[in-house]
Amino acid sequence: MSTGYKIQEKEGIQFLTLQITAWVDLFSRKEYRDIVLESLKFCVQKKGLEVFAYVIMSNHIHLLARSSTGDLSGTIRDFKSFTGKKFLAVIESEKESRKEWLLTVFRYHGKYKKDQDHQFWTHENHAEYIFSQKFLEQKIKYIHENPVRSGIVESAEDYLYSSARNYADRDHLFEVVIVDLLWKTVR
Repeated sequence: MSTGYKIQEKEGIQFLTLQITAWVDLFSRKEYRDIVLESLKFCVQKKGLEVFAYVIMSNHIHLLARSSTGDLSGTIRDFKSFTGKKFLAVIESEKESRKEWLLTVFRYHGKYKKDQDHQFWTHENHAEYIFSQKFLEQKIKYIHENPVRSGIVESAEDYLYSSARNYADRDHLFEVVIVDLLWKTVR
């Protein structure tokens, strides 16, 4: 069932929330976070994805993004499909101690999907069109402060899996398009 948070403006910047089904803390493990980053890098290089801000939390990711090809929905669909396959390969490996539980949860959520045995991501992207500079800055701050609000770090730029590090001019794992902001993180 649709909630109205669909990608409407094909050319515009969108604030997206992609969540793991049943809010499973899949990204509490580095392997899964790294799959997300590598897949985002591929989408930037090959699919025209532009990422302005991101954060990977334990069970969801926030992105501020747009598509230079005008197909953000298609890019996100492909991203979810590809990462789901990669997640399944890691879960089925011998290293995953939560294997049986994870497979049970993701099978349960995939049982009503056509041609799909597992569902890792919810179908919603919770897209919000960025319509002003103020709204853009509000969403970037929201994304960067997510690990702070969750009690993971004291300063946003200390969280490794976030573009707050890019904006603070610190070493980072993933290159983003830096937006000129009225506020700037200072060290």
